[in-house]
This record gives sequence, structure tokens and C-alpha cells, in this order.
Amino acid sequence: MKNDTKTIQMLDITPLSRYNPDNRRGMKMIKINDTFGLSRVVEPKAAVPVTAWRLDNSREIKPWECRISLRLIHLERDCFQQFCNECGDDETKIIAKILDVIHRRGKLHNPFTNTAGQFLGIIEEMGSEYAKHSRFREGDEISCLTTMTALPIHIDKIHKIDYNFGELTVSGYGIIFMDSPLTAIPPEIQPDYTMVAFDEAANLYNIYTASQRGMRFLLIGKDLLSSIIYVSAIKKSAGEDCYITVLLDEDGIGSLTPSQVARELAFWVDSSYIVDVTQPIPAAETILGQEKEPYDMTINGEDLPGSEVLSVILTRHKGKLYFTSLKNNISQSNLIAESMGKELETYVLNQFVAGIEEQFVFELLSSVSQDLERLAEIYRTQAKGVGRTRKKGIAAAAFKAGKADEFIFGSPATEALLGEVLNISEYDCNVILQGETGTGKEKILEIIHKNSQRKNKPCIKINCATIQENLAESEFFGYEGGSFTGAQASGKKGYFELANGGILFLDEVGALSLNLQSKLLRVLQENQFYRVGGISPINVNVRVICANNVPLRQLVEQGQFREDLYYRLNIYTVTVPPLRERREDIVALAKAFLEQFCKRYGIDKEFDAAALTKLAVYDWPGNVRELENLVHRIVISIREYIVQGEDVETMLNETIYEDLVFNLKRSMKAAVSLDFNKIIEQQEIQLIDYALKKFGSTRKAAEFLNMSQPQLMRKKQKYDL
Repeated sequence: MKNDTKTIQMLDITPLSRYNPDNRRGMKMIKINDTFGLSRVVEPKAAVPVTAWRLDNSREIKPWECRISLRLIHLERDCFQQFCNECGDDETKIIAKILDVIHRRGKLHNPFTNTAGQFLGIIEEMGSEYAKHSRFREGDEISCLTTMTALPIHIDKIHKIDYNFGELTVSGYGIIFMDSPLTAIPPEIQPDYTMVAFDEAANLYNIYTASQRGMRFLLIGKDLLSSIIYVSAIKKSAGEDCYITVLLDEDGIGSLTPSQVARELAFWVDSSYIVDVTQPIPAAETILGQEKEPYDMTINGEDLPGSEVLSVILTRHKGKLYFTSLKNNISQSNLIAESMGKELETYVLNQFVAGIEEQFVFELLSSVSQDLERLAEIYRTQAKGVGRTRKKGIAAAAFKAGKADEFIFGSPATEALLGEVLNISEYDCNVILQGETGTGKEKILEIIHKNSQRKNKPCIKINCATIQENLAESEFFGYEGGSFTGAQASGKKGYFELANGGILFLDEVGALSLNLQSKLLRVLQENQFYRVGGISPINVNVRVICANNVPLRQLVEQGQFREDLYYRLNIYTVTVPPLRERREDIVALAKAFLEQFCKRYGIDKEFDAAALTKLAVYDWPGNVRELENLVHRIVISIREYIVQGEDVETMLNETIYEDLVFNLKRSMKAAVSLDFNKIIEQQEIQLIDYALKKFGSTRKAAEFLNMSQPQLMRKKQKYDL
């Protein structure tokens, strides 16, 4: 392959906003020129189009705008996967979901992945100012390189979904602006794989400039098509005088067979492997067993957990490691390299630069267009979902986003906790779940049950604190008919019989009497018991999982819980930390609860940054349950689409006195003494601040607090409220 020069003369594209004669030096106030869609922002008004919740997607254009008749939409990989995953790969549902997002937001902006893609179409109408400065004309077919999260669009109909490339054939229109970069795709290359390359344009150019003859390259690809495009960029610089290996996850080949993938890659690379990327150590051992030495440069294009481990292990000391996305876990790779005593030059993706597509990407694609078209044809003959809707990739994306088995999280601490829980699930032993009320212990129980050997058997949940002492024995062990006054003639099964073969969850197990604790211990030791009034032993096989707010070890020391029962239950203890110790989870949970309640009531709401900050800094004495209740109240009470920081603060202040006693008790455990005057002063400040914000005037606030207005004014001045 020809080794072209690396020097690229970038297009001299001057932002059209510079043509404004009012933009002069020395002006004290500068108004931001609306050349990228500010006037199209509907909500919130202070946002820019990319971050706005909703844009005005009306058809009429302003002088500095242009309307495009849409033909093709290319969705970014994670955006498309999320839509498919949420809709269960049901095409009707996927189309309805995408149309619903556009209808509600005036743009195609996936709120879960915060991504979209680009579109291709024909220029339908130009505004007068836009036309003066554009090199295109009405009727030209163009591709807009700006993310659709920044552009108003309207879709009349989605005609077809191409699952291989993540592309939609559509009818509708999009609005672009004077600063929106455009390009025209040359007729000799096809739009489908070209728009895939646009996703990688900046990375392709960076790899091209970094490649040198004689180097050993490893590409951890996300799919076959993009891998070949990356290999083309390497060879355009390094020529044939280099060694290239492509590594693909076994789930990344889609419905292509391994032999098909190997056959295609054989034309391009020196070696290739299909492995389970999520098992990096066995994968690395397989590759190192075949290859002579590690690689000079590794390009990680895969998002799956484990790819960062492979990248570090397979790159030589002082080699180069390039990440095509911030989602590739670059920070974790640095820690891995440090732990191995390995020095690496680490790089990450760069911003797309206008002009790079015309002077680099198009030339690159043209040189290998026949090969790419052959590969695209192979894709088209396969079942839907090739190389795009990957189950493992979707699962990994959901896990990274903070959701595993419906347990939502955002912190490394909780991610580690889930790993611990998934591990212990496989071992059929008794477990104690320790943690404050509302931390999510029942969610942990559900994960253990779903991933255990007993997943197809019952999981019986009992709150021991609600069982009456005189009925406790018959509730746990059942009774024979007529064994006592009021007993059913047919008798009754107890909790242990109902849970036979499965799991018995004893919440607040510390509330059981010492007498019942001794009988519970006997069942756990002998795996059998007698019903009340029974004479024949009943054998059971039950895995017991317990939970308690107060540590059971503490109850043992106080003589309230049998030590021998404690050791029988405590084969393994899982401690679920309170929400205040895993604050990164708060935002993830709040967003999930908001979505849940919005779906229930058929409305749309979103937290702004200030609201999420208010939620994140609060201590949540009631933990996840309190957070869920607060979000529920917010959805019902706040009428606007955007929930602001003031709204959250008001809601928190309404409940702060319900939590005061709890917080003081917790404080007393941590301190020898309390400063009474300081506590009263803090509560006075919060109460007055709440009243002022709620009623808006000192007169009404004073009436609410049952004090005189002058008295309130003095306190307001004292506390600088």
C-alpha cells in the first residue's frame, strides 16, 4: 500500500461568526453570536443546544439557518445499542421510541447515553445570511458532521433500520446553522461505511500520524468493519513494513462466523484472535502463547470491561497505548500499568476537526472502497444485529452506566460490592446482610437469588420484627391440624417448608426471642424440625440469608443474640454501606427514580445540575428509600419540566425536622458532647430560610413562624439570609 505523506493541509474554514462587524476589540460587552442555534433553545433558556432539554424544531428558518431534507441518520454505537436493548430488539418499539424522543425533545438525543449521531440529506432551503457564506447550494446532498444532540430535527417516518451500521432511512428535516460543519460524500464511496468512519475520524487521523514503519501494532476492535478501517489508517502511514494483530471479542463478530472473520482479516493483518475480552487474563495468555513479543502500540477501540487489562498486558514497557473513547476505562489502565511497574505513553481521542474528513478520511476510504463494499455486502446478507446490537456490549454498557440486575449505582464502592455479591451468590452458604434501613439489602438479596443455584426455587421473605411472639413457632415451623384452638383443620406449612429448596430471608432477625433463636439454630444444624403438634420430623434444605440494622455481633455482645446461632449464620457477611458513603450512587439513583415515576404518570421531567448537586451533598439518613420518596414527591409537586436546585432544597427542608432526632443520635455516637447553642442556631437558620423561600415575604414568613415581623427581620439580618 502506498505510504502517503503525513503532512495534511487543513481547510481554512473561518467561523462565520467572525464576519459580524460588531465583534470588535475594546467592547466592554460581547454578545454571543447566534451561529450555532442558541435561539432554538426552548428549555432551559440558559443552556446551549447540546445540553438543552428541548429545542424548537419548527420548519421555518431564520436568515442564518439552513433546512435539510433528511435521507439517512447514523446513530452512534452506544446510542443505537441502548435503544435496541430498551426495546428488546423489537423494531416497532425501537421506531416508536426514537420518534418519541424526537417529539419530546425536538432533537435526537438519547438521554441515557447522552449521544446521538449525524445525518445525511439534501439542502432544501437556505437563509439569506447562510447562503452568502456557504460553499454549498440548495439541492446539494450533504452530510452534517455536528452531533444531532445540537440540531433541531423532525422525523415524519422511519422507513428502515440497518442494524449492521446503526442507520435509519427516514423522511423529515433537520435544521443546521452557520457554524455547523458540512461535507459532501464522494460518489465513489458508500454512505453506510463512510458515516461509520465519521464516528472515528479524529482517532483515525491520530493513529495515522502516530504510526511508523517497523512497529508492532495491536488493535482491540469493536467490530470487523471499524477494525479494517483502522488497519487501513495504520498501513497508509506504516506501509507493509509493520506487524499488525487484530483482536475481537467473541460477541463483537455478531452473526458472522469466526471463519468468515478470520478469512476477511487475513487480507489485512498478520494475525487475528477472537477471545472473550471480559476474561482478560486467559485471553492475554492465549495471545502471548502465539506471539513473539508484546506490541509497540495498542489501540483500544472496545468498551467492554477487561479491554483495558488486555491493553496494558499486551503493550511493551515504554510502548504506546491509545484509547478511542473515554469509555474504554483509561484511568483504570493507568493504575494497572502502575501496579505492573510498566511505563506507557497513554493517549485518548481528540476533538473532530473540520476538514479532516475531506483531506484524509475520504482518501483513506477511497483507497479501500472495494474491500469495504465487499464486507458491507457480507453484512447485508447476515441476520439483523451484525456487529451492532451485541448482548455482551449492551450488558457492559448498562453496568458501566450503573445498572446490574436492577441494582442502580454510580460509585466504584458499589461496583465492588456487586462483584462481591455475584461471587458469593454461587456458593450455597448462609449470609448476613448488614446495613442501615433503606440501603438496598433486599435488592442485594434478589441479586443473590437470581445468580444462585436456587434461582428456580422460592425466596421467602420474612420481617421478624412483625411476628407476634406467641405465634412465632407456628409461623416458622407450621402446625398439624387441630393442634391448638383456632388452628386450621388441614394444618399449615411454616416458613421453612415454604422455602424448602430455596432461600429463606429473615429481615430484622435480631428481633427474634432467645427461645425462638435456639429452635432456629436446631433447624440449621439438623436440617429438620417438627411442626407444632407434630410427631414426624420434616426434612428441609434451605439457604438462610439474614439482615439486621444493628450489627448482630453487637447484639451478641449485649446478650440479645445467641453466639452459636450467629456463627451458624455468619458464613459470610455482606455490608451494604449507607448512601452518604457512596455519594456517586445518588445521582444515578435519582435519575433512575425520576424516569420511573415519569413513566408511571406519563410526564417528562429532568434534574438540572444544581438539583443533582443538592441531592448529592445531602446525608440521606433514610438512605435509598428516602431518596426514592423524595423524588416521588418532586415528580408530583414540581410542575415545570426542569427540576431546579431550589426545588430540591425546598423539598429537603420540608423533611429536615423529621430527620433531626436521627441525625442528633448519630452525632452523639461520634462525639463526646454536643454544642447545644450551635445546634439550635443551625436549626433556626434553616427554619427561617425555609419560611422565607416558601412564602416570599417577611410578613408571611413571620406569620408562619408565629413571631413578629421585626423579630424575623432582626434574625434575618443576623444570619445574613
